[in-house]
Amino acid sequence: MARLVLKFGGTSVANIERIRNVALRVKREVEAGNEVAVVVSAMSGVTNQLVAWVNEVAKFYDPKEYDAVVATGEQVTSGLTALALQEIGVKARSWQGWQIPLRTDATHSKARIDSIETSDMARDMAAGTVAVVAGFQGVAEGNRVTTLGRGGSDTSAVALAAALKADRCDIYTDVDGVYTCDPRIVTKARKLDQIAYEEMLEMASLGAKVLQTRSVELAMNHRVKVQVLTSFEDKPGTMVVDEEEIVEKQVVSGIAYSRDEAKVTLTKVADRPGVAAAIFGPLAENAINVDMIVQNISDDGKATDLTFTVGRTDLDRTVKLLTDRRAALGFSELKPDPNVVKVSVIGVGMRSHAGVALTMFRTLADKGINIEVISTSEIKISVLIDEQYLELALRALHTAYGLDAH
Repeated sequence: MARLVLKFGGTSVANIERIRNVALRVKREVEAGNEVAVVVSAMSGVTNQLVAWVNEVAKFYDPKEYDAVVATGEQVTSGLTALALQEIGVKARSWQGWQIPLRTDATHSKARIDSIETSDMARDMAAGTVAVVAGFQGVAEGNRVTTLGRGGSDTSAVALAAALKADRCDIYTDVDGVYTCDPRIVTKARKLDQIAYEEMLEMASLGAKVLQTRSVELAMNHRVKVQVLTSFEDKPGTMVVDEEEIVEKQVVSGIAYSRDEAKVTLTKVADRPGVAAAIFGPLAENAINVDMIVQNISDDGKATDLTFTVGRTDLDRTVKLLTDRRAALGFSELKPDPNVVKVSVIGVGMRSHAGVALTMFRTLADKGINIEVISTSEIKISVLIDEQYLELALRALHTAYGLDAH
């Protein structure tokens, strides 16, 4: 007998028929003798509608009331899922974040979890009742409802699995696992049976939309075994596990990409101490995240060209902030470029293999693709390229690293 947490995303609970399908899946686990907690998202599109209503009523809204409205999507789904289970003879009850309670800090709309009190829920589960939990929501001091940010139901599920000391957390989504690359672009992409936490974390943060980054961090910190699978077919998914549990380590496990990038180049910046702080300080103060940075010193050593990337949605604000400070910063020209993408190769096997970067650079050069910026970590290499070459680059790299399905 195992203790399982099953999480179902918005597409899995998009309508009543799919909620009934979820109930049948949960019933199978109960009949296999497992203790089960279910975490549900809002039905597809519901959260977007709730957010739109809030914005329609109040442009500059009170974030506490925003959370009170937006958390209701999951409340509806948890009640409907509990009812669907009861209808097929499975004991079930719904739990809202405040009833557990799942306590968070008071950062409304993107709260962080402080603690989860699971004794009442665990007692219920041991007695054979399925706990159906509204994901994405918690309660802050003063009994105010909070939400965990978009994609927060994944975080709810992994945190609950850690608190319940569950044997596994199954995350049901609209894809059947984690692939070596986006199968919509690379038709030869393969589904992975296993992936290490660190690899999944890199893939999630670098553009793969399968799991939310915070949920992977939680799983890694608490060593929660996570399985990503689909609720639309009966087949195993991808297990996210400790690196030690993977017997056959690939040098490169996957290739991710992000279209959410924009490049900014400042030319002829004075090469003196404190200039970088003067440039990046205002961006940090305005919550603009800078990712890749490259600097080229001019021949005379007196000036430098500085290139960096920001999120595409932050580009206009970045340009304005720096243009307003042009006199103080002393750069010659500011060149923004939103037509770039970041492509990353990821694998824990890189730690012990040389030549991974060379393969990447040579493959792109052979295809006539210019690399604009490079950044590396122990298990990843990211490059910035022109957006028009994305598909060509992904397919060429996928083949070069031997990831193609045979």
